[in-house]
Amino acid sequence: MPTPLTYPGVYIEEVSSGVRTITGVATSITAFVGRTLRGPINEPVSITSYGDFERVFGGLWEPSALSFAVRDFFVNGGAQALVVRLYRKDDGGGAKPEVATIDATGLKLVARGPGAWGNKLRARVDYATKDPDSTELFNLTVHDTGSGQIEQFLNLSTEEASARRVDRVLHQESTLVEVAANGFTAGTRPDEHDPLDPKKDTWADDGLSTGVAGGGEASEGQPLDQDEFTGTGKEGAKEGLFALEKADLFNLLCLPPYLGDGTGVDTDLISQAAAYCEKRRAFLIVDPPTSWTSKATAVAGINDTADKVGTRSKNAALFFPRLRQPNPTRDGQLDDFAPCGAVAGVIARTDAQRGVWKAPAGLDAALVGVPQLSVPLTDAENGELNPIGVNCLRAMPAAGRVVWGSRTLQGADRLASEWKYLPVRRTALFLEESLYRGTQWVVFEPNDEPLWAQIRLNVGAFMHSLFLQGAFAGTTRRDAYFVKCDSETTTQTHVNLGIVNVVVGFAPLKPAEFVVIKLQQMAGQITT
Repeated sequence: MPTPLTYPGVYIEEVSSGVRTITGVATSITAFVGRTLRGPINEPVSITSYGDFERVFGGLWEPSALSFAVRDFFVNGGAQALVVRLYRKDDGGGAKPEVATIDATGLKLVARGPGAWGNKLRARVDYATKDPDSTELFNLTVHDTGSGQIEQFLNLSTEEASARRVDRVLHQESTLVEVAANGFTAGTRPDEHDPLDPKKDTWADDGLSTGVAGGGEASEGQPLDQDEFTGTGKEGAKEGLFALEKADLFNLLCLPPYLGDGTGVDTDLISQAAAYCEKRRAFLIVDPPTSWTSKATAVAGINDTADKVGTRSKNAALFFPRLRQPNPTRDGQLDDFAPCGAVAGVIARTDAQRGVWKAPAGLDAALVGVPQLSVPLTDAENGELNPIGVNCLRAMPAAGRVVWGSRTLQGADRLASEWKYLPVRRTALFLEESLYRGTQWVVFEPNDEPLWAQIRLNVGAFMHSLFLQGAFAGTTRRDAYFVKCDSETTTQTHVNLGIVNVVVGFAPLKPAEFVVIKLQQMAGQITT
């Protein structure tokens, strides 16, 4: 409304330009769901480096294929990941507890999260506080002898009214321990450990520190099963795979092997994960089953999706074979690993360097830290797998190991899908998510031509910026994209129903999958 005109003079009013800039969303935030050594349960934790993963989740661990996949992701160019830790407790009588406990001279502590990692915790209490005469204050030092991490908390108290009450401080500041329920008596501080002795190891001597006693030792848990991912009640409770509901955005999903010895994934889980990715506008990277030990078994397996792969989703892609790498947990012996983490890293690297519309394959899509592949493939073998939707990992002269395929699981030639190519599908997902988030302001606006003009302006500006970056095919914007929002897309009936329809089209860039060079010998010309 204009400012009320009450006095003679000049009035200034600001008029909206109608510009509401749409920002493209991130394209390579990768979610990993599975088993880790330590860390919070059923919580998506954002990390930006492998150092973050080591600090929160404990680093490489032999039973955890996820830990190796996360390592490969960051080594190959990944920038941001979401990690969801799942834990399956021991069953049956006599099973060890989930969480390790320490009785630190009267202060009962529990590890911050389940798992056998807590069995390596030790705690020390001393009275070297800011007030040596105090009968209330004490210091607590906690040491994880497995990782070497040390936490020190000064001037703690057990008094109810104290700002440094021990349970509150540990709950807010510690990543290793917290106070157990009824873990201390109010007003009574824990006893002091013996004075430090340079001739003794502080973290090995029971007089200088306290460790986990036999009855307080925790179990490392059992290998996961499908119920831990998508079992009854998981979706409603936002646990397992559905813990990702707590995350605002992820673009790629990896489910590293977890069955038995960590070498497989239930096909039904792959089906459910693909459906979840379609719901969240994300993309699933599928690992080849361990039974695919040759080109022949891969061909047979991909044609039997119900038993071997689990999905033919347009939001999923499969890469074969597995990676053969040194295993630091086995003195550098060569082992086979799932390729999902490394491929996700290559996708993230390609997105950063070229854009989501560039196929993450070719000589530039090198697999870093991969000296061998479990199945060497020839051009002829690649020629059998590519037309049926299996993306091959190849060893190329000079380039090393590279990603040499960029099709979705609907990429088989016989399916004739419009979502045949991975970059085309991921570009569409990028546009959908960006426009979904960038047009929220439209809701409840007056549904008439001024609004439609604003929508055309802002969506068109977003599409044009992508066109200038080379995201679409065509030499002119008319050939590359269109944005339509007017009385043709939104009729009076739609207006009466509170609906505004926006139609956005784009000309996708298809990868140059086959390059044909025709060579012809020039016949000599007859001169007269």
